[in-house]
Amino acid sequence: MAFGIKREELKKWKAQIDKGEIAFLTHYWMDDRFPGSNTVTKVGCNDLEKLKAWGKKHDLKAEWIHIRKDGYSHYDLIGDWQKKILQKENLLHTIIKF
Repeated sequence: MAFGIKREELKKWKAQIDKGEIAFLTHYWMDDRFPGSNTVTKVGCNDLEKLKAWGKKHDLKAEWIHIRKDGYSHYDLIGDWQKKILQKENLLHTIIKF
């Protein structure tokens, strides 16, 4: 279940993806499969090859991409992966607010 995200943040994320950019969106998230994790960062791009290359740079497997028919395919970063990658990308501030 996702919550704690503003409509404008979602629009901005989608607009970046539509431009072929790597886009980040962090929000509250709860899933019983991941106890102890309360946020997720979705990293998306409509250029799947670009997204795969970005993922490879961070040791993420291409098969971990959530492929969506609407063009908003993305990786879900959770827990240690989320913190490690956001730190590398100088975006750690996006989860500090949570």
